[in-house]
Formats: sequence, C-alpha cells, structure tokens
Amino acid sequence: MRAARASTADQPVAAEPAGEEGRILVIDDEPIIREVLHDILTRAGYDITTAPDAETGLAALEAEEFDLVVLDLMLPGIGGFETLKMLKERDPDRLIVMITAYGSIETAVQAMRMGAHDYLTKPFKNEDVLRTVRNGLRHRRLLTENRTLRRALQEHARFGELVGRTKRMQDLYRLIEQVGPSRSTVLVQGESGTGKELVAQAIHRASGRSAPAFVVVNSGSIPADLLESNLFGHVRGAFTGAIQTKKGLFEVADGGSIFFDEISTIKPEVQAKLLRVIQEKEFLPLGAIQSVHVDVRIIAATNIDLMDLVKRGEFREDLYYRLNVINLKLPPLRERREDIPLLVDHFTSKYAAENLKDIRGVTPEVMTLLLEYAWPGNVRELENVIERAVVLSNGPDIGLDLLPETFQKAGIKVMRPVIPTDGPFSFYETIESFEREIILETLKSVNGVQRRAAALLGLKATTLNEKIKRLKIPMPRVDQGS
Repeated sequence: MRAARASTADQPVAAEPAGEEGRILVIDDEPIIREVLHDILTRAGYDITTAPDAETGLAALEAEEFDLVVLDLMLPGIGGFETLKMLKERDPDRLIVMITAYGSIETAVQAMRMGAHDYLTKPFKNEDVLRTVRNGLRHRRLLTENRTLRRALQEHARFGELVGRTKRMQDLYRLIEQVGPSRSTVLVQGESGTGKELVAQAIHRASGRSAPAFVVVNSGSIPADLLESNLFGHVRGAFTGAIQTKKGLFEVADGGSIFFDEISTIKPEVQAKLLRVIQEKEFLPLGAIQSVHVDVRIIAATNIDLMDLVKRGEFREDLYYRLNVINLKLPPLRERREDIPLLVDHFTSKYAAENLKDIRGVTPEVMTLLLEYAWPGNVRELENVIERAVVLSNGPDIGLDLLPETFQKAGIKVMRPVIPTDGPFSFYETIESFEREIILETLKSVNGVQRRAAALLGLKATTLNEKIKRLKIPMPRVDQGS
C-alpha cells in the first residue's frame, strides 16, 4: 500500500510507518513541499507526519513523540521563528531543521542562535534533505546515548553495587537520597546478604561528608577485648604491649562516616561508650586523661530485631533509640524476584570483565531456575553463584552444568514453604519452619560441614551457627565414607 499523501487539511496527515529509523514531523504551508518531503523521506524509511501550519504541528507534538521537526520559516498565522521559539521553550532538546526560501546568511544564523540544529534552503536537492535529516537523527541518537550513559554513571556513583528496579528498591533509593545529607544516625535492617554495607556506602556518598573516610567496623569479627581499643584508640603504656599511641577508628573516621556491621554483637561495656560518642561527640582513648572530640556520622546494620535483644536485656534500650533515628529495611531477594535478571546481567558483566571472558549471559533454563530458587543467602549468594559460573565457563553462555551442585539435582530442588490450608496459621512459625528446612537440606548436601553450607547459603559461618542454635536444627549424620 502506498503511504498517505500530504494534505492541506487542518489535521496532520500521518504516514503509514515505513521503518524504525526515525519519526519526523514536517510543518510547511505549501502542499507541494509537504508532498515532496513526504515522498523523499518515506522512501528512505522514515515515518512521516505532515502539518500545514504551526497550530496543527504543535497539536501533533502534544499528541505524540517525534525525533525531528522540519519547520518552514514562512508560515501563516504563527511564523516560523515564533514556532521555533515555542518548540525550544517546551523542549530545549527538540531537534529542529528550518526551511527557508531566502537562503540568507542572516536568516540561517538567527535560526541557529535560536536553537535550530540545521537549515535547508529552497529549492533543495533530495540528497541535501536526506543528508541533513540523517545528520540530525545521528546527533539525536548520540545525545540520547550520552544522556543514558551519564544517568548510568550517576546512578552507579550514587548507589554503587546496589542494583534493582522494583518499587521497593526505588523507594529505598529515594530514602537514601533523602536521608543522606542529614546528620542523623541510621539503622539498616535486613537479612544476611541483602546488601546492608552497600546501603551504608550509598548513604555516605549522598552526604556532605562523602570525601572523608568511610570506616567499616566488623563488630562480630573483632574480639570484645580488642574492639574497645580499635574503636577509641589508646595511649602509649595504656596496657601491656601498648608501645605507642594509636588512633581509634572513630578518630580515623572524623568528618566522615563509621559503619557498624552487625551492631547486635557489641558487648554491653562497649555499648555504653558508643552511646557517649553519639550523645557527646567525644570519647576517651584507653589510658588517656583528655577526651577526643569527633564529628562522625554513625550507620549501623543488623540482621536480627534489636528490640528483641533489648527485651532480653542484651542490648541497651537507650542506645537502640539513639541508633534507630532513621530506619531502612532491605527486602530479601525472594521478595523482589523481578530484579534477579537485572542482577544476573550485572554480575555476569562484572565478572566477565574481571576474568577477560566474552560471556553473553545465562541460558533460559538457568534463568528459570534462578528465578524459582529461594535464595536464603540473598544477593550475596546469587553473586557467588554467578562469579563461580563465569570463572568456570568456557563458552558464551552459562548453562546448568556451571551451577553449584545443590542446583543440579534434577535441575534444582526448589523449596517452598508449606502453607496450611485447613485454618489459621502463624506467619512467623511458617517462616522459621521454611528457614529450618533450607538450612537442614543444605547441611545434608555438604555432609554436615557448616563452613561449606555457609558458603553455599551466602552466610557468614558465625551467622549460620547462630541460626542452627536458634532454630534447634539437628546436625545430619556425617557419612564417613565421603
């Protein structure tokens, strides 16, 4: 079917789409010019809409998107220069090519100063029209690509390795940007492997103190008797072995942020000193007689409910409320499965680049399994799975054979909680039962070796051990023959 011809009617005439190279609006009051441009550009594969005057053209632009506007200078009613001004006011990035019968340098210069990308003079040659349009659309594509790249770089600068497009993640991004510039303490809650430290880093970057240090305190990995010295420092001779004065992590973080990973593991005596730092902005190094004043933003993370510890007398209530000024909760991966393909692509690209491999991605079968898996270790477990697969891969795609052993028994054993259907049930008891089953099955798969089970689950060995004790999980019998 031949494309629709240009018309002098008051309504714009839309051409039948002839390609995907660009959508162009032609605004010209001469029917013959509209018809010629329509035929030239349609044959070249462009999707053309024509309008006889500025009013009709502006209405067309309100109704749909165009990649480029070809605008006649001499129009009835609203003139070409006035229309150009209106178009640029509405959208400064609008790409406009002016048509003029006069061809004077002054006219061209004025149009370019007002924001036109290029101009054509009547009478024009077909190749001039096509070259001008091609150059304009190429310019637009470059602008779009640069803008997309800039957004991606800005997104990475703000949120780093935090990846996700689901509503819960978008809400989290907005909260990070909102609380980042404040001075308030922040408590980040979430299961192991959800990315609590990444959130803390993003908050630090969003603050006015992003240039100074971001200091991480792995609360659970530092022995209690050393934690106090590490945090507050000591003077020479403060204790046996203190042969020189040492700055504490609080002093190192002065002007910046300090992040306490797993704050729940800090002992009561250190909790009291931490409370003083928050309240007074100062502390006393071990063995010192003069306090040190610091300006440090505190961000803490926990994978358990601190209020439960408060009720059991294991965590100071006053410290809890000082830490919990702003509370950010990270969703587990199983509650944002729509982000899994995005995360898989992100980690595949990351580790392919690190290992100098050309990998396109995962096969559809693998993606199906990854989407169905329970992910008890959350994003950290997914990252470990993808990193392993990339390292072992010898081809362009990650197949089932590259997944860990626990994924490969009949493809994968997808575990789901058993939901009672014969009456009311306890949500928390069901979740605990499901968590117990996942850990038990994983322990069985690695012959009861907790270190290997923790690695598969994406958990710290100490975290897994705590869960085993809390959930009263019986250890599977070790197969002596393995």
